[in-house]
Amino acid sequence: MAPERQTATMRQVGLGRLLPLGRLEHGTWITESAACGVLSRATNGLSGIRVGTMRIRLVDPQAASEPSVPAPFTALPPGLLRIEAEFSAPASQPLPDSAEGLREALFTAASERLGLEAGAIDLHVTNLLENPTPKAGPRPDTTFPPPMPEPGTPGRSHQGHACIAGQQASTSTGHRLAALAAAVPGVSLMPGLAGTPMPRIGQTSAPSVRITDSNDPPGRHVQIELATDETHRALDVALSVRTAVATAATADAPGPVTVAILVTAIEPAKE
Repeated sequence: MAPERQTATMRQVGLGRLLPLGRLEHGTWITESAACGVLSRATNGLSGIRVGTMRIRLVDPQAASEPSVPAPFTALPPGLLRIEAEFSAPASQPLPDSAEGLREALFTAASERLGLEAGAIDLHVTNLLENPTPKAGPRPDTTFPPPMPEPGTPGRSHQGHACIAGQQASTSTGHRLAALAAAVPGVSLMPGLAGTPMPRIGQTSAPSVRITDSNDPPGRHVQIELATDETHRALDVALSVRTAVATAATADAPGPVTVAILVTAIEPAKE
């Protein structure tokens, strides 16, 4: 394995579980930690409820579909997701009411703020609070473990194509695609991720772009890793970037172009 590809692989493993974002045809993924952060913040308006550990996994790994485009390394295949959350509830309020309010807030945020296809929400109460304190800022008890992929559901990455003629061309093309992606509304601070080094646009690092050209069969796959801001729905931003990049990447491509988007972080909305 080439050193740059090994670095990219290790980087993506370090990102933890990568969840399908949207439907099969969308070709978009998001890190579990980014999704859980948004979901947790969506519960801040629930009186007395404290969300603790949260995890997201496939409802049924065996029912998952093959991705419509080459997926990021370790990414879960498209399928309905199960959100699991531990929480503390106020003792003064009926527990079923607290659980139902939390479940509704999570379902709404998953759909409207992120674009996740949530099929189930499992809640586990860990404590009843006699005198819950008012919420103020991030809660230290909220944790999102950086897990490895689901057992039996390995990431279905097809990035084994050799970067033959496209390797040299990928630097200039990558810079162009990165600048294009960074200009899409909702794209936020960019992580300096694996792939061809990208320029800085103003004070913001450009998105990470990985281009893989193949000759047999001829084609090009582009993977974009980026961050979004919470004032925009994550899936909408990702799809806008995907459309813009897919069009621009065809100019010097050896064949048909596919694009995958990975949202690695979501910047909280400023209050």
